Amino acid sequence: MKTINEIKQDLKDIRYYYQRKSVFDEMSNSIGNNAVTRKAAKYNEIIRTMPPNLFDIYVGLYVKNLTQEIMAEELGYTVEYVNRLNKKMVVIFQKEITE
Repeated sequence: MKTINEIKQDLKDIRYYYQRKSVFDEMSNSIGNNAVTRKAAKYNEIIRTMPPNLFDIYVGLYVKNLTQEIMAEELGYTVEYVNRLNKKMVVIFQKEITE
């Protein structure tokens, strides 16, 4: 089982991937896909089964690269609540991910 810190690192990698997705996509033709694309696909498959508010958190924080403050403002939540939802999502990822 992955540790919470490993899940958090995976999410940072996924955030970076989506931030630079056009470069990854362009280079996949000449170099091939980076491992982060498989990682993102695995997490995307899991997030589709989670409650909508956690799906929203994942998309906002990791796909769109928004801050927790911006997510809180967009969703009408407090920053602390966004933080709690993010932690809950990480724990669910930990339970669902098998290596």
